[in-house]
This record gives sequence, structure tokens and C-alpha cells, in this order.
Amino acid sequence: MSKATPTTPRITNRRARYEYSILDRYEAGLALTGSEVKSLRQGRASLAEGFARIDDGQPFLCNVHIAEYESAGYAGHEPTRKRKLLLHKREIKKLVGKLNEQGLTLIPLALYFKNGYAKVLLGLARGKKVYDKREVKKKRDAERDLQRQLSGKNVR
Repeated sequence: MSKATPTTPRITNRRARYEYSILDRYEAGLALTGSEVKSLRQGRASLAEGFARIDDGQPFLCNVHIAEYESAGYAGHEPTRKRKLLLHKREIKKLVGKLNEQGLTLIPLALYFKNGYAKVLLGLARGKKVYDKREVKKKRDAERDLQRQLSGKNVR
């Protein structure tokens, strides 16, 4: 996956890696209206409550909030509507097989522009348990303390 150009905003789902274990990643295109594209280019979107689902063989992105574009007039859009994801048939079939497994879900990790097209990075994920989250926090705190001691800024 190539990086988005620095001039385009990259909207990320920071909580996703804390709440879920990411098993696999997929890049998908998005079918958007003009006002949604304008709003995304301003970086006005939230992936926090978003998820993807496959209904009748068609992948959709649900609960992703793309703020309304002020200058859209009557041609605006509904902020949390279902948006069609653009994936190859073989990728959809592969995802259907994996999503039938217990406890797996598709969540959006990032939203960005690539070669002028809006793309979403989807993660095939399994929810973490509370004790897993505690372990991650404990490791992060230990690394932070170690870095403080090595840099000589002993705050405590």
C-alpha cells in the first residue's frame, strides 16, 4: 500500500488498534457523492463508530460520519449513510468466508485519497479482551519509563 500524498488529509481510527487485534488489511474504494468528497478533503470525518458489513454479496461501510459540506446547498448528504465499498469479487468472497468465523469483524482503520480516489483501509479484526488491553497499557508505560530514564529526564 502506498502512502497518501502529504497534502490530502488522512483520517485514522486511533481506537481501533487498542480495541481490536488486526489480523489482515484490505484497501477498498468508496462510492461517494460530491459533497462527501469535498468534506473529506477538508478532513471532516470520523471513523470511531464505523464498521463494514457484507449484505447480499455487496460490501458497505456503515456508521462512518462524514460531516456535511457547508457550500453544498440542496445537494448535501446524510452524514452517517451506508456507503458502498468497491472491492474485487475474489476479495469479497474471501471476506465472507472469514467473517463467518466466530468473533471477526471488519473495521475502518484509515480514510485517505490515493491518485485522486477516496480509499478506506479496512482491518479484519478480532475484539480484544480487557486483560489484553491491560497488558498493552502496561508495556507502553514500561517503555515510556525506560525512555525517560535513558534520556536523563527523570521526572518521578
